[in-house]
Amino acid sequence: MTMFNARPDTVRGRRAVGRLLAAVSLVAAGLLLSLTALLAQDRDEVVQLTVADAIGPATKDFIIRGIEDAEETGAELVVLKLDTPGGLDASMRDIISKILNAEVPVATWVAPDGARAASAGTYILLASPVAAMAPATHLGAATPVPVGGSAPTAPAPSGEPETDPGADAAPSNQTSAPEAEAEADRSEAPSQPADASSSKAINDAVAYIRGLAERHGRNADWAERAVREAVTLTAPDALDQNVIDVIAENIDELLTAIDGREVKLHDRSVTLATDGLSVREIEPDWRTQLLAIITNPTLAYILLLVGVYGLLLEGYNPGALVPGIIGGISLLLALYAFQILPVNYAGLALMVLGLALIAVELFVPSFGILGVGGLVAVVFGSVILFDDDIPGYAVNDGLIAGLAVSGAVLFGMIVWMIQRALQRPRMTGRASLIDHTAEAISDFTDGRGRVHLQGEDWFARSTDSVRRGQRVRITAMDDEGFVLQVEPLDESAS
Repeated sequence: MTMFNARPDTVRGRRAVGRLLAAVSLVAAGLLLSLTALLAQDRDEVVQLTVADAIGPATKDFIIRGIEDAEETGAELVVLKLDTPGGLDASMRDIISKILNAEVPVATWVAPDGARAASAGTYILLASPVAAMAPATHLGAATPVPVGGSAPTAPAPSGEPETDPGADAAPSNQTSAPEAEAEADRSEAPSQPADASSSKAINDAVAYIRGLAERHGRNADWAERAVREAVTLTAPDALDQNVIDVIAENIDELLTAIDGREVKLHDRSVTLATDGLSVREIEPDWRTQLLAIITNPTLAYILLLVGVYGLLLEGYNPGALVPGIIGGISLLLALYAFQILPVNYAGLALMVLGLALIAVELFVPSFGILGVGGLVAVVFGSVILFDDDIPGYAVNDGLIAGLAVSGAVLFGMIVWMIQRALQRPRMTGRASLIDHTAEAISDFTDGRGRVHLQGEDWFARSTDSVRRGQRVRITAMDDEGFVLQVEPLDESAS
């Protein structure tokens, strides 16, 4: 019988192919398991985002990135737990745009008890596919406030008074009979026309909020009143007037209440299946926290002052480096914050002028006039730098008061020191040495010796006997200016 042995290289090749197939099988099995787990996890959780602050760049970044995270993980729902006094219009519109175009439905829930969704919060609540509130909360007062001016006045409505569709539900802001009579009396008086910019702002906000309310079948007439009349509603009244969809005391109650509800997304309608789902809360990361710190108006104001004064100190002391580096970084951070904050440029111009006057004061002898004028300009510019009517975006009044008081004390001391210097007698040359005391550093022989005065050794003459170490008083100086006339001091008297 003939035996055939396989070639060694053929055996090795078959083994290598076998190992490769085994590795491919393991990788495929791992991918299949991962895909199975991902599909099993798909849309089986709720992502919660908590915002308890004014609506600004930091909150906008946090909400948008939170919704994007929910889209990537395929969450069933995003719950935006909201408590805000309002905020910036630009940040609010970016948030609403993301909510309207999100691939995952968003439920805005005004909570906990005592929270509010005022101003910008009302727009966000009405823009959400699900609008919910805790029992002891409220919303409304959505009149826009322009930066650098007072709140716009809505134009007086003409014709028949507007009928509230929720009037039968006894709204909380219903007027009494005396108030209605007073309102009628006011309506008979000729109304003051609103300026064009205020009318444009009001009408734009009205159209915007009505569109948001109508998109989800909510009370658009009340939404318009929230803008024109700054009315507010409690949670029960909001539910009665079809402003919100549900009242829930906690998130489990919210998820149970909206289970099976059909909501509208930007391209389709979906039916929520939220009962019993786990909740994953996303916390603000370092980026959001850093952005919130930098865009804090008070901190941005401090960074501006530190930046300007740091560069001034670097200019007075070239080569110091530390003031220049700190000042440059602080100024750049302040400018970054100012370009996304509601800055009144008249206030910023006043601050720049004031700081320039303070800088010039150190070079021009104005006896403090330029410095005081610069301080006044900085204080007034600080007061109007940010608009107080926008919630959460105003410089701390105590900080401005401290700046004013410290600046006034500083310039008062400068003026006082200048006044004292002017009152002193001007003594230079020989006269500046008269009546000074010196110490003899040698015994006087034939009325001549040496004395130590102000770190220098001088030749001196005296008609009296002077010993080494004895204190003497300068009485005169010879015509050539090199020899002092001295007399010994009475040591017992001294």
